Amino acid sequence: MNNDDALMLSPDNEDVDGGDSTASIEPWKILIVDDEEAIHAVTKLSLRNMQVLGRSIQLFHARSGKESIEIMRREKDIALVLMDVVMETDHAGLDAVRTIREELNNQEVRLVLRTGQPGQAPEFEVVTHYDINDYKEKTELTSQKLHTLVYTSIGHYRQLVALNQSRSGLESVIDASASIFESHSLVQFTRGVLTQLSALLYSKEDGLIVDAIAVSREAEDQRHRLVVSACSDPNAQLEGMEVDACLPPTVARRIREAAFRQEPLFGEGFFTANFRSRRGDVHIVYLSCDQDFSVADRRLVNLFCHNVAIAFDNQTMYQEVLESQRKLVLLLSQAVEERSEELTNHVKRVAEYTAIIGTCLGISDEDVEVLKLSAALHDVGKIGIPDDILNKPGRLTDEEREVMESHVERGVSILGEQKGNLLTRAGQVVAAHHERWDGNGYPNQLQGEEIDLFGRITSIADVFDALSTRRVYKEPWPMEEVIAYFKEQRGKQFDPVLVDIFLDNMDKVLEIHTRLHCEAA
Repeated sequence: MNNDDALMLSPDNEDVDGGDSTASIEPWKILIVDDEEAIHAVTKLSLRNMQVLGRSIQLFHARSGKESIEIMRREKDIALVLMDVVMETDHAGLDAVRTIREELNNQEVRLVLRTGQPGQAPEFEVVTHYDINDYKEKTELTSQKLHTLVYTSIGHYRQLVALNQSRSGLESVIDASASIFESHSLVQFTRGVLTQLSALLYSKEDGLIVDAIAVSREAEDQRHRLVVSACSDPNAQLEGMEVDACLPPTVARRIREAAFRQEPLFGEGFFTANFRSRRGDVHIVYLSCDQDFSVADRRLVNLFCHNVAIAFDNQTMYQEVLESQRKLVLLLSQAVEERSEELTNHVKRVAEYTAIIGTCLGISDEDVEVLKLSAALHDVGKIGIPDDILNKPGRLTDEEREVMESHVERGVSILGEQKGNLLTRAGQVVAAHHERWDGNGYPNQLQGEEIDLFGRITSIADVFDALSTRRVYKEPWPMEEVIAYFKEQRGKQFDPVLVDIFLDNMDKVLEIHTRLHCEAA
C-alpha cells in the first residue's frame, strides 16, 4: 500500500532497526533486553528484513532491566520482549518481567526469557512463579528457531490485541443500546461498530465510518455528501468533515465507490463496505488492513455487515422517536404561550434559565437538554384554565386561585400516561414546580430533596421570570428587588444551593432576560 492509501501516517521513530520507517503500515515492535552488545548485534542481524503477516520488524534496545521498563512505559504497543535474566543484578530480568505485568499492567506483550546462565534461573522455577510466555537458553536459540519464536509470539500478541479490541467494541455497542434515548447514542454506537469490525479483521490501522447524505434524490441526479461520522483515531478530528476535504484522494475515491457496491471489497491493504438502511441511509466503513483475508474472514464480515445494517435501522428509529417527543414538547409549549400574551417567550426564558443551573451543577449535556424541554412544559396544564381566569388583570378570588392552581394536576394528567424518558421527566417537573423547599407548596406539600431536582430548578426559573416581567395583574419588579426576594427565600421557598448557583450566574441570566424580551417585543 503506498503512502497515499493511508489516512494518517505515524512519525518516523529514531529507534528503528530494520524495516521501512516510511511504510504506511506500522511495523511490529520487538524489545531486546541484554547487557551483552554481541546479543543485540546477532539478534539484529538475524531478524534483518524479516516480515510477519505483511509487516516489518522494528527493534528497540535496552541494556538493563531498568532501561527496559522505561522503554515499555513509553512504547505502549511492543509485541515481544526478548529478556535476559542476569544484567545489573542476578535477577534484573525477572524483576522487569514482574514490573511489566503487575505495575504496567501489560498483559498483551509476549515475554520470552533468554538466559546464558540457566543455573541462575532454573526453567521450572521461573515458569512457575513468573508470567512469561517462553524460556530459552541462548545456546539453543539458532537463527531459524529465533524466526519461529518471533513469528509465533507476534501471532499470539496479535490475537490478544484483537480479542481486547473486540471486547472494547462490544462494550461500546452494548453501552449505546442501553442509553438509546441519549442524543449521542447513535454516534457512540457507530464508534463501537468501527472498533468491533477492526477487531474482526485484526486491524490496528486507520478506520472510518462515513455517512452518505443525499443532496438530491432525483432519479437522474442522486448526488451525495460523504461526511465522516466516526474515526478510529480520536485525535484526528475528522468527524463532521467531508471526505474530499480531509482524506487522501485514493481513500476518498474508494469510499465514494463503496457507497454503491453491493458487497464488501477486500483490497490490497484496505477494506470497504456499506451498511444500507431500509429507509435508504448509507453508512460506509473504510479500514486500512495489514494482511489478506481468508474465506472464513470474508464470510464473517459479510454476516457482520448484514446485521449491523439492521442495528443502524433500529438506532435510527429510536432517534426518530426521541425527535418526535421533542417536537411534541415544543408544540405543546407553543400552544400554552398562545393562550396568553404575557406568556410570550416565557417558556423559552424559563428553559434557558434552567440550563444555566443544570450546567453549573455538572449534569450531562443530554440531561441539560431534557431539563430544558421538561421546563418548557411546566405550565402545560394552563391549556385547560378558562381565559377569564388565565388573563384576569386583577387579583384572583379564592375560588379562581383554586382553579388556577389546578393547572398542576391538569398538566400531570396530560403527561402522566406518556412513556419515554423525556415525557416522564417533563411530568415530574410539572408535578413539582410549585412545591416549596420548606414544605408549604402545592399540590403535595413535599419538602427539601423530596422534590424532584428538575422541579426545584424549574421553580427558581419560573418565579424569577414571573417577578421580572410584566403580567396582566402586575408590573415587573425592579431587578434589585427580585434578587433580594431570592436571597430572602433561600432555604424557604427555594433550594438554597440552587439559589446560590442562580445568583452567582446573574450576568448570564440577565443576558437571556434582555435578549428574549427584545425578541418578544
